[in-house]
Amino acid sequence: MTDVDLAQIRTRITAELEQTEKDVERLEELTAPIPPDNAIGRLTRMDAINNRSVNEAALDAALLKLSRLHKALGRIDNGTFGSCVSCNSAISPQRLNLMPEADRCMKCTR
Repeated sequence: MTDVDLAQIRTRITAELEQTEKDVERLEELTAPIPPDNAIGRLTRMDAINNRSVNEAALDAALLKLSRLHKALGRIDNGTFGSCVSCNSAISPQRLNLMPEADRCMKCTR
């Protein structure tokens, strides 16, 4: 992978980090506890609880992605970006373009 490729991927990862951090902030607000004294009605409260559990799952996924993006930046810095952490073979450029946080090749992912 060339220095230009790495610079482009670093820019993309940085942009994804910023967006994911915004998503985390929004999801943290949406997963705040629902106060029992809030008079929203029983069915609406059930909908709010359902929505909260969906948002909690989305928050968990966003936090995981955030962690993986930070690790990808670290791999760029130490020169191991684009190599599978399991078998040390090259990760396909198509996979890295789709998921720059990927740290395993398709073979090891399966």
